[in-house]
Amino acid sequence: MEHMDINLALQQEFSKAQQARISKNEGQARVCARRAAGIAIRDYLTRNGTRVPSMSAYDLLNLLKEDPLIPADLKLIADHLTVRVTEEFNLPFDADLIAESRILCDWLLNN
Repeated sequence: MEHMDINLALQQEFSKAQQARISKNEGQARVCARRAAGIAIRDYLTRNGTRVPSMSAYDLLNLLKEDPLIPADLKLIADHLTVRVTEEFNLPFDADLIAESRILCDWLLNN
């Protein structure tokens, strides 16, 4: 995917994530934040010479956690984006996954 397309795709996912949050649908917001991260991860890996099999954003996040070049704080974000929600559909910790995903995407696009 071309850089401009990636930025547009990310913008669309983050926009959908914000809309979902406004509609009090945090689950959908999380899905969009995760998809955005997946787009950026696929781009990052491809640019760094890794052939990326067709994987879900969830699988790509897990793959990123194993990457020794990724800073620890970003691995924590990847971890947050893959955590299962509780029975009440809440996260077991307090985090803004949309904001965290943006931080992760920015780093990936610039490295």
